[in-house]
Amino acid sequence: MRIARSTGRLSAIAIVLLGIWGALIPFVGPYFNYSFGVNSSWHYTSDRLWLSILPGIVAVLAGLILFFATTRVSGILGGWLAILAGAWFAVGPAVSLTWEPGRGPIGQPLFGATRQALELIGYFYGLGALIVAFGAFAVGRFSSRPGVAADQAVAGVARTEPPAQAAPGPPTPRRRRLRLPRRRGAGAAREGRSVAP
Repeated sequence: MRIARSTGRLSAIAIVLLGIWGALIPFVGPYFNYSFGVNSSWHYTSDRLWLSILPGIVAVLAGLILFFATTRVSGILGGWLAILAGAWFAVGPAVSLTWEPGRGPIGQPLFGATRQALELIGYFYGLGALIVAFGAFAVGRFSSRPGVAADQAVAGVARTEPPAQAAPGPPTPRRRRLRLPRRRGAGAAREGRSVAP
């Protein structure tokens, strides 16, 4: 079933922007001292590929699918891809400890405690939570859309059909006129005749 293209556009734009942020922040963050491990810009590692670049690309792809979705199935697919990308951003640092123990493959967040908290939120946890939220919102919008479309179709049919005429009820009894007997004198006087007593 085709649906309006504007159904998931707000979520799509947000997911694309967040995906671009997630894929690029490890490389441009050091320009303003917002980084993990090493504070040098455009420093590539395979761990950044798995934990930032790939989930960012998947989020951008999911956002584009949502943006151009015209069917319920494509919209739900884009929403679920966004949810998976966001979930990987959120749990990736913890899962990465399985292949590189110790401080983990991304290294420690740099600088003061507040900056470190913001780095963890902006690189992984908060970013992933936002992408999951927008993806779940999009899935909900696309899942509920067919019911809305069906209701609008029914309303459209109801508007085009002529109003149904009321079914005929039982016949109403006719009133009988009450006829009073005419007085003989009144009838004769009307005709101009005299009546004998």
